[in-house]
Amino acid sequence: MNKLVNITIDGRKYQVHEGKNLVDAAKENGIYIPTLCHFHEVNPPLGTCRICTVVVNNKTTTSCTTKVYEGMEVEINTPELQDTRKAIIEMLFAEGNHFCPSCEKSGNCDMQNLAYDMGITVSRFPHVYSNKVVDFNSDRMIMESNRCILCKRCVEEVKTKEGMDVFSFVNRGVKTRVHIDYDEEAKLTDAEALHAMNLCPVGAILVKGMIYEQPFGDRKYDIVGKDKEAPKREGTKKRSDENKFIVATTSLAGCFGCHMSLLDIDTEILDVLEIVEFNKSPLTDIKKFSKRCDIGLIEGGCANSENIEVLKEFRKKCDILIGFGECAIMGGIPAMRNFVPLKECLEEAYIHGLTGEIGANVIPNHEDIPKLLNNVYPCNEIVKIDYYIPGCPPNASHIWKVVKNILLNEEYSITHEEFKYD
Repeated sequence: MNKLVNITIDGRKYQVHEGKNLVDAAKENGIYIPTLCHFHEVNPPLGTCRICTVVVNNKTTTSCTTKVYEGMEVEINTPELQDTRKAIIEMLFAEGNHFCPSCEKSGNCDMQNLAYDMGITVSRFPHVYSNKVVDFNSDRMIMESNRCILCKRCVEEVKTKEGMDVFSFVNRGVKTRVHIDYDEEAKLTDAEALHAMNLCPVGAILVKGMIYEQPFGDRKYDIVGKDKEAPKREGTKKRSDENKFIVATTSLAGCFGCHMSLLDIDTEILDVLEIVEFNKSPLTDIKKFSKRCDIGLIEGGCANSENIEVLKEFRKKCDILIGFGECAIMGGIPAMRNFVPLKECLEEAYIHGLTGEIGANVIPNHEDIPKLLNNVYPCNEIVKIDYYIPGCPPNASHIWKVVKNILLNEEYSITHEEFKYD
């Protein structure tokens, strides 16, 4: 592998060592190829996540399973390949149950960080909300199959001193999941158990008592990454200085934290009020639209019939709809009830719950009470949403940068510290 060969990457020529893994060869020349399954100690490479998909001599393949050779022509960062990688990440979020605000691995999650780097604010695919196994039976570990992306790192890399497998795949097809061998897991040292947790690129493998070791701000991906260049909106209509833009806001199935964040700009709200008039909004207590609005800000997902009605009304009365906060974008914490049948949720809350009124044991049912939906849905699965602001809640500066950009057609960037899902 000492022989140098000539290859071309995205139109530029490089000399690399023959037979070297393409991911590593590109990295040595300052070219980053994203991947979730690739791990330098696993050989042969896994090739399971497909995020490192590239085009080699006009054929699509995974770069982690490709070795370089003389005359190789590689395409890495074409628009089509970048969109493919984004689509794969979006599908992983939609098919798994990744609620970043409640995930123990948030801030240290490799998949989350790739989504940050790609500027993903929402998945183009509907969320599946499949109910998968969460295994608490091990004395030391939790296997959270909802988050598992089946990268196979743990299966191939984590073994006892005797060479026995600790993790394995069980079942087939869409029912495939990672299983822990409890007897073999007990033979691991504490350091080896932590290695297994850190080896996992998502929050699927957790060591009890060690899952919130790092505080917010000191986590792996809190201080790295590039600022995001926000897209400039085309065709913003002109307004005279004396005419203010009309903004409406609402909170659906959420905690109202995003509205609280709106006010966290403190005295800068006075600058906002120079160009913005709030119409229907909890901030003004205006109950009905009195005029058409330029922008509608939507917090929270859709959990009941009233949420659906309000959201559709906002879509009709607002030129632009912005979903802000994880509940509006992914369903958020309220959507965690999607894994339990609605009947069981209601019985637990009103009949079996310890906080219920003694002797009541009745599930409320009245025509004035909005009908609960079987699932909590992200807003974009109900109506068209034009822009998304992730976060739980989003940073106040992030929110108003987006709003002012859309209204005034100004360019801006979002810092890495602001662009968060949690």
